[in-house]
Amino acid sequence: MASPQAGAAAPVTPTTRFAPSPTGELHLGNARTALFNWLLARGRSGRFLLRIEDTDATRSRTEFATRILDDLRWLGLDWDGDIVVQSARGADYATALAKLEAAGRAYPCYCTPLEIEVSRRSQLAAGRPPRYAGTCRELDAQQRAARLAEGRQPTLRFRVPDRGRVAFTDLVHGDQVFECADIGDFVLRRADGSAAFFFSNVLDDADSGVTVVLRGEDHLSNTPRQLLIAEALGLRAPAYGHLSLITGADGSPLSKRLGAKTLRELRETGYLPIALVNHLYRLGHSGEAEGLQDLDALARSFDTTRLVRSPARFDPAQLESWQKAAVQALTPAAALEWLRPALPAGLDPAAAQGFVDVIRHNLMLPAEVAAWSAVVFGELPPPAPAEAALLAEAGPAFFGAAADALRAHGADWKAVTAAVAAATGRKGPALFKPLRLALTGQLQGPELAPLIVLITPARAIARLERLSSRAP
Repeated sequence: MASPQAGAAAPVTPTTRFAPSPTGELHLGNARTALFNWLLARGRSGRFLLRIEDTDATRSRTEFATRILDDLRWLGLDWDGDIVVQSARGADYATALAKLEAAGRAYPCYCTPLEIEVSRRSQLAAGRPPRYAGTCRELDAQQRAARLAEGRQPTLRFRVPDRGRVAFTDLVHGDQVFECADIGDFVLRRADGSAAFFFSNVLDDADSGVTVVLRGEDHLSNTPRQLLIAEALGLRAPAYGHLSLITGADGSPLSKRLGAKTLRELRETGYLPIALVNHLYRLGHSGEAEGLQDLDALARSFDTTRLVRSPARFDPAQLESWQKAAVQALTPAAALEWLRPALPAGLDPAAAQGFVDVIRHNLMLPAEVAAWSAVVFGELPPPAPAEAALLAEAGPAFFGAAADALRAHGADWKAVTAAVAAATGRKGPALFKPLRLALTGQLQGPELAPLIVLITPARAIARLERLSSRAP
């Protein structure tokens, strides 16, 4: 016996979905799953649905569901129709479960977790793959009543056919075949009465009209069970594609050090959503998109035939590269909004915009604003030894000449540097490096001409004079 086969190609106009469990916050892996489903739907004029899978009442929390919605909105991933919430679909699940039980496709199981664990260990010790032993499969009414009298609350298990195969074509991994004899009867309803993932997931997809499911490859082994459920209920199964897992750059599982931050943490750090979606797009997808692309462009180029089987390696340096590109692409107004929380208090709108316009191309994250705020509005920190040596090599006379040039020419930086060059004979790096270091405390940064306007010639002269008064 075989279940209906899922197709090898996604429908022309697909209906996809993202179905997170609100048991934690979104990480890169599930954010990429949401993105790929959104791109597939939007690129083919399809529908992208959202479902909250909260049947695990002990771990699901409302605040996590709220944060998931916030993260999706931040990424720019809108959804179609109302959000389906599994905890509100108990009656639908009960009806379908009763149908399976009445048809003999499911049966109550009274085994305790301890009994199942003992059975599992004995199978492993005998060198056999662990699967449910079928202890309660053929209990009669009297035996079931006796177990109920013992206070045992049953689960409901699906009766997997003893023979046959489950075959389907995965959109990423190609043809898949599973022997029914290797699957084992699995739980559809927990002892507390709640529907299990295998079951609720199938019914929700069918009732919502989902035609394509892209999800992590850790769910690949779940697919034959879900296809069996769909066949037993007479439901049309979606096409499945199982995405390669995201690992660290060295191939190891992601850790906090290697990038397993939540989307909330990335957002609060100041990463831009367009940077993140461009990076995620290229993790496990070999599309032809070049350079920073908006979501619509990524949707047009997304293709399930370009999903790769090999692990998708997350490299923080690549995300930083996309972040820098995203920062460069910001409009002045968008850059001001992005950096506003990090700006010094009390800046009037014109000063704030002017400050941002000068420094933003030298920033990757808002936390870097603090250093430039000190340069423009505050006091410079003491130089490091190597920088102090460079200042000493230039000498007090050099900085005295620079102070005189600023007094004479104000913020006309071209005239200032020409005067310093004429007075000292320095040019090129020998001229500009000690000047930049003296005025900003850094050897790299924004162009000095607009920066001097922000610093003000008076503050710049004071910094130069402190250096010109030092003993040789």
